Amino acid sequence: MSKNILLAPYTTFKIGGRTKYFCEARNSEDIITAITMAKKEDLPFFILGNGSNILIGDAGFDGLIIRMLNTKYQIPRSRQAKRGGLNTKIIAEAGTNLGELVNESVKSGLMGLEWTAGIPGSIGGAVRGNAGALGSSMADLIKTVEVFDITNLKIQTFKNKDCKFGYRDSVFKHDKNLIILSVELELKKGNREKSEKLIKEYLKQRKQKQPLEYPSAGCIFKNPKDFSAGYLIEQCGLKGKKIGKAMISEQHANFIINLGNARAKDVKKLIDLCKEKVREKFGVKLEEEIEYLGEF
Repeated sequence: MSKNILLAPYTTFKIGGRTKYFCEARNSEDIITAITMAKKEDLPFFILGNGSNILIGDAGFDGLIIRMLNTKYQIPRSRQAKRGGLNTKIIAEAGTNLGELVNESVKSGLMGLEWTAGIPGSIGGAVRGNAGALGSSMADLIKTVEVFDITNLKIQTFKNKDCKFGYRDSVFKHDKNLIILSVELELKKGNREKSEKLIKEYLKQRKQKQPLEYPSAGCIFKNPKDFSAGYLIEQCGLKGKKIGKAMISEQHANFIINLGNARAKDVKKLIDLCKEKVREKFGVKLEEEIEYLGEF
């Protein structure tokens, strides 16, 4: 376990102060040991995946950051597979990178994950927030989720229906005692050439629509019902608005980008400005998709 570690390098936003304690968990045992210790010492802790969809305060976090580096995954062989069929399941630990999973699934002749191409997150974080794009979401693919329950220090298995998936939402977002350890995905038999073509097209679309050349946390807000958050923010004339080194993207108004050494407090001011102006102009309340951590 390390002390006084700067968190900015561990986030896609490249923003965030220092944490009092920091550890890297490479398997479920490491995660459970760290959580049990933190609970025993009455120490606040936070599970950090690939660091997307999060804004960490400039003053950092007065507790323990557990960085998920449990990245093993497998496509288990089944009786059907041994007879020449194809197993369509993937079992992946929570820290597994989405990009690796989609590439491995395509190589194995499976389809269903193509829409995740270019999303800079881990599978655990994607399940927790029910990540989605292009009309698909993690809820469509999840069969089971293995969870460590802090309240009784036991490992449990949640079926899809137990996860209470909603738009960018799940039971894991609301119950902080449930820590995702691994997930089981149910994909479909696919065509490698077709999947690779889809991935190429999706990556092209992301590059055209999103400011990928700058650090960001991804989309800041959920899309309100019947609206696009980016469109509403754009209609308020906020594209290109800067506070310090933070700016509302001129390419996609639902992105706030780090122009270099941006401060969390300046990002937060832009977020608050977007919420205020959209509420005044449209009577719509924007809700953050990102999560906040620490002091600002």
